[in-house]
Amino acid sequence: MSKQDTHVRRAAITRETRETKISADIDIDGTGAADIKTGIGFLDHMLEQVARHGLMDITLRCEGDLHIDQHHTTEDCGIVLGQALAQALGTKAGITRYASEHLAMDETLTRVAVDVSGRPFLVWDVSFSQPKVGDFDTELFREWFQAFAQNAGITLHVSNLYGANNHHIAETCFKGLARALRTAMTIDLRQAGRIPSTKGSL
Repeated sequence: MSKQDTHVRRAAITRETRETKISADIDIDGTGAADIKTGIGFLDHMLEQVARHGLMDITLRCEGDLHIDQHHTTEDCGIVLGQALAQALGTKAGITRYASEHLAMDETLTRVAVDVSGRPFLVWDVSFSQPKVGDFDTELFREWFQAFAQNAGITLHVSNLYGANNHHIAETCFKGLARALRTAMTIDLRQAGRIPSTKGSL
């Protein structure tokens, strides 16, 4: 089930399957506060970056089948956060819509570009030199971004331009997403509440 507060850009989503039970609350116009418990420490850390650098308030709780592996929890958290973002955006009236960010972290540089378009698509040009960061499978980063983009209804391009440290590569992807979304979702005062498309809807 879901609900949307008509006065602020905020939404809450719950989703329960035989693999995961998740609840998420997102406030797009927040302060960057995060209260996230997925059962996966590194994923918590990355989603905290999305909240902090996107200036979104995110509360998320997940109970997943981690006795099997981390795949279902990671993917389903992407699904629920994407759904919450789409719900909170509503009609998307007045938003900037497009944004891109080059995010540097020490030796690493990653480019993230977004179109908050209602047309989900992911281009993922990111490679890792090791199968894990800590105890987190690096192949699951793409799964989270795919699930998030699909359910948020955004076109998302993520390209790691260079880098050596796998932690830094992953973190620049999430921070870059946060910064790009923050700009793209900002209300453009020149739009005067219009939908940012010649079609009249997104």
